[in-house]
Amino acid sequence: MIRLRRVYDPPEPGADGVRVLVDRLWPRGLSKAAAAVDEWPRALAPSAELRRWFHGGGSAAEFRRRYEAELAEPEAVAELDRLREVAASGTVTLLTAVRDPAAAHAAVLAELLGPGPA
Repeated sequence: MIRLRRVYDPPEPGADGVRVLVDRLWPRGLSKAAAAVDEWPRALAPSAELRRWFHGGGSAAEFRRRYEAELAEPEAVAELDRLREVAASGTVTLLTAVRDPAAAHAAVLAELLGPGPA
């Protein structure tokens, strides 16, 4: 199962499973201990160029298209395949600093990884 959560929310040890930060930058003001992140595969985060383009007024549909193209790169494909294997045997929680994870790149990742988000 794939879950989406804000990295700033307290961990839920019985429910989170493997906690994976999917942002390119470490969240501001959050210690590594408080975040309780198990993995941080930067290859799954949108590129700096794509983030700048989107925050400069890019559309959500075009962001998704460009982000999925980035996720087709070999390093990202390998990370996606690995996380699919982890999710097949337990819960994977995708963590992001954005206010609404369901409307962010993490939701695209969750769809590509499989069942969820919860």
